[in-house]
Formats: sequence, C-alpha cells, structure tokens
Amino acid sequence: MEELRTHESCMNAPLLIRHIHPLHYGAFSSDPTDVLVGADGTIQEVAPGLTAPSPVTELDGNGAFLTEGWVDLHTHIYHGATDLSLLPEQIGLKTGVTTLVDCGSAGEANFEGFRKYIAESANERIFAFLNLGSIGLVACNRISEFALGYRSVDLDRTLEVIESNRDLIRGIKVRASQVITGDLGIECVRLAKKLSRIAKLPLVVHVGEPPPLLDDILPLLQSGDVVTHAFNGKIGGNLQEDARTFSLMHEAQQRGVWLDVGHGSASFSFEVAAYALEQGLTPDVISTDLHHHSYPGPVYDLPTTLSKLLALGMPLENVIECVTSTPRKVLSEAAGGDWLVPGKLADFTVFGLESVELEAGDSHGSKLRLRKFVLPQFAVLGTAWRRCESRGFQQMTSGSHPLDAPESRPDMM
Repeated sequence: MEELRTHESCMNAPLLIRHIHPLHYGAFSSDPTDVLVGADGTIQEVAPGLTAPSPVTELDGNGAFLTEGWVDLHTHIYHGATDLSLLPEQIGLKTGVTTLVDCGSAGEANFEGFRKYIAESANERIFAFLNLGSIGLVACNRISEFALGYRSVDLDRTLEVIESNRDLIRGIKVRASQVITGDLGIECVRLAKKLSRIAKLPLVVHVGEPPPLLDDILPLLQSGDVVTHAFNGKIGGNLQEDARTFSLMHEAQQRGVWLDVGHGSASFSFEVAAYALEQGLTPDVISTDLHHHSYPGPVYDLPTTLSKLLALGMPLENVIECVTSTPRKVLSEAAGGDWLVPGKLADFTVFGLESVELEAGDSHGSKLRLRKFVLPQFAVLGTAWRRCESRGFQQMTSGSHPLDAPESRPDMM
C-alpha cells in the first residue's frame, strides 16, 4: 500500500492536464487541448490554453492521447478469498485502468465478501460476473466449482444474490471446459444460459479444452453474451483448426455475441489471433485475465496486452475502443456519447505511443515483435488520480521477462 500512497493522490485542489489529444467519435483530435478537473472530481473546462486556477495541480501531457478510462473486462481480484486473485491496486489505476471486472472469482456463497472487502474499498470502479458455481474459484482448478455436480449450483440463492447486488453484478460466468464441468459438459452452459435469461444478464463463457465443443456452445449464445478466451490456441477448442467452428464464431459475432481476448497464462495465441484478423474476425473486447499465474508474464498488464493487439495489425482507434466503449456496453453502461464535457465525473486515461523494439510472448511461448507500446501516463477517476506505469514495458525493456509459456496445467486460464 505504500507504493499506492506515493504515486496516487486525492484531489484537494483542481487538476489541470495540458497538451493532450482526445479521442472523439473514433478519431483522435489533431489539435491539443487542456482539461481541468475540479476538486470535486468533475470536469470543469475543456479547451486549449486554459488559465490555471490557484491552487492547482498541473500536469503536462506533452501531446499524449486522452481516452475514456480503460476497462479490463476479465480479471481476478478477489484477493485472499481465492488462490489465484490479485489486489485491485496491482492492476488498476496504476496501469491506466479505471474499471476492473472480476470474472467469476465469486459465486453466490461468497459474494458478500467480494462486495465488502474488495468492491467497497477499491480506488477503481469494480464490477463482477457471478460464477454459476456457488463456491466460485476458491481453489481454482484444484477443486472445480462443479465438483459436486448439479449440487454445486443453487439457482434460488444465485438469483437472490443477483437481485441484492445488481449494482455490481453485470453477468453470469461459466467455465466450459472438461476439467471444470466434468461429466456435466454442455449442460453447465445450458443451465447458465437459462439463469442469465431469468436474471436478464449476459452470459460470459470461458472456452477451453473440450468437451464441451465450441460448436455446441456458440449456438446457445445470444446478443450481448460474451465468449472469453475467444482466440485461444487449445487443441480441439480454437477457431482456426476447423472451418465449421470458425463459421459458427463468425455467425455468433454477427448476431451480437461479443468476442473477448481474455489473454491469461494459457488462453491467447498469436497464430490464432492473426488468422482471425486476416479473415475479418476482430476482437470486440481486449482483456487480460490477470491473476496470480499470468501477472508475472506473459500478460503483465493491460497496456502490454493492448500493445500485442496493435502489433498484430489492429488500428490504434479500434484497440482503444476494445477497452473503452465496447466493454461499457457489455456492462450495460451508457457508451458512445460525449464523455469529455463539463459536469461529467472525470474518468479517463492519458497515454502515449512509445516507439520500441521488443519481443512479447503469447500464452504458448510464441513471440511477436512490438514496435509501438501503448504506455499509460495518467489515470483520473473522480477525485483520485495517479501517474501510471507498465510492468510489461519495464520487464521487456530490462530484458528480464519470461517469453516461454508457463508450466502447463489443465485448463489454466
């Protein structure tokens, strides 16, 4: 926590950020501007050459870009209650991320602790996708959330928890992989989808080693649902190896199913992602699946993940859309409007595009040359702001990062 106190400030005076290029309606402004945020955390003025009030904290963006605050739609931050979760402050504002979504760490039986000890104390905005299994990821992959079969799911209690926590819970999460679902297979997805329809929430499906097959999962999904780990390279479970599976994935996206990167330590393949992009199948959301095993590498943080998708050929504007407006739509928040106007609560990220010559790794040990790095400088959320950094950038520029795939474990995320 000492590091957080050193680099993060609560506003007791207005904050003025100069010389930044905002992203408006899919394009970055060619003319730099200044943004003044009041001590109450709301935007006061947006114009070039603003007169600094007194007192004021003044920061120079030096021509950097300004976007809505970044959203990481797939993280694990139920620290202390699961064996894989990180602290929100490790991967939040300090890396340019103003909104963190925990993706299934908590189930109905332990969600109260997530609210009290994580969501209510974090400096970031926090949301959650509630695990279909009552115990969530308490002992991830050692004790499956479906270890007791259908007795692992309590629909009545799950719906009660959702109704009591709709401000935080924005979807249902199910991990569709044989080592998780066991003999229940596709029935876990069917049950989760039924629950999501009753609760009127999207379903987020982790796809991994089959069964169940992607071919069986995709037809069950509706507009607003999410496939996370959509560009994984797992044998029998990826979109590249089977033309029918690719066609089903394309059809799902066409009818409004969101495709999420969900990088993780075992769930993102440069080869599969490059193939998908060549075929016109583009990620809707870029998320990290940051947890205890992916944080040391190859994921590190969201800026590193964004830089990988940029290197694979996605335009910068599209990369940023995947961590700003689209994930907000998944969370049923207003998106696409003018967010940089006086009176709005400040929620934005300032970043630069650094020229580099670095090698990054995917989840399988493959390497990719990075020539541009999306490097956050400042993050502002209401009355809190901080200077940013990227562990991935630091590790790669020091030459000390592990490029090889992590130790293989059954369906490690």
